[in-house]
Amino acid sequence: MLQLKKEGARALENLRRAGEFPPVWKSMEELESTTNKVIARFLDERFSVSQKLGGGSLLTELLDRMLRTSETECMDDSALSETKKLELVQALDRQNNLMQLYPRYVSLLLSLLEEKTTTTRQMFSILELASGSGGLAIALAEEAKRRELPVSVTGSDIVPKFIEEGNRLATEKKLPLNFQLLNAFNLPEFAEGSFDLMVMSQSLHHFTPGQLAVIIAQAAKHTKRAFVGIDGHRSIMLAGGVPLMALMQGIPSFALDGLTSARKFYSELELDIIAEIATGKRDHTITSPWPLSILTVRFDGQQQ
Repeated sequence: MLQLKKEGARALENLRRAGEFPPVWKSMEELESTTNKVIARFLDERFSVSQKLGGGSLLTELLDRMLRTSETECMDDSALSETKKLELVQALDRQNNLMQLYPRYVSLLLSLLEEKTTTTRQMFSILELASGSGGLAIALAEEAKRRELPVSVTGSDIVPKFIEEGNRLATEKKLPLNFQLLNAFNLPEFAEGSFDLMVMSQSLHHFTPGQLAVIIAQAAKHTKRAFVGIDGHRSIMLAGGVPLMALMQGIPSFALDGLTSARKFYSELELDIIAEIATGKRDHTITSPWPLSILTVRFDGQQQ
C-alpha cells in the first residue's frame, strides 16, 4: 500500500507516450529543477489514473496525498544546536543497532566489492554521504578490519560536530575510517573515479527529488562501481511503526522525526524515475527487503 505500482506504471507510460519522459538536462541546476517538475507531474498523472480506476486505487491515492509532507525534520532544523542534533542522530544509531539494520547494510555493501577484494589486494574505497554520527561507517570499517579486507571508509556530513564525534570514535577504535565535512548535494571536485562505492543510508527522504538526482549524477562522476541509496519503504505500516519505535527512546523530537520521515519516504517508482533522469540510463535496480527500499545504480556496466 502507498506504492501504487499499477497506477504509477500507467502514469509513467502516459508521460513517455506524451514525450514528457525522460527529460533532457544540461547542468546540475537544470537537473534539479527538471527532476522536481517531473516528479510533481508524475504524481498528478498518477492521481488522474487513480481517479479513472476509482475504488481502492483512488482511496489509496488520497491516503498517500494526505500523508505526504515537505516538513523539515527536527535534526535538519538550522535553529537547532549541533549538540541537540548529535543527540538525535545518536538515537537513530541506537535504533538501528536495536533493529540489527547495520549488519544488513554492511553485508549488502561489501557484497558489491566481494569478488574484487578476494582476487586483488588493491585498496577499495567507500564514501558515505550524510553519515550522521557515523553508525554505518563505523560498522563497515569494523567488518572490513575483522575480515582483513583492503577497504577504506570515509564518512561525511555537513554538521561539524558529527565529524568531530565520528573521528573521535574512529581513532578510539583504531579503524580504517575518517570523517570529512562535506555537503552531499554539492560535492567538491574529487578526481574522477575516486571511490568504488558511494553510499547514502536512511537519508534519501531528507532531499528533494531534484537534490537526490544531483547526488546520483555526482556519484556517476566520482564512483567506479555503484551508488547505493538505502531508505525506509513507503507504506502505511511504517508510517505508524517508525514513530512508535522512535518513541521508545523517550525523546519527543526523535519520535516526531520518525513520523515526518515515514511520511516523506519515496516510493519505488519515484526512486526509479529519479535514477533514470539522473543517469539517462536504466542501469539501476530497486529492491525492497522489508522494511527497506534499496536503490543501486551501477556505473561499471554490471547487472545485479
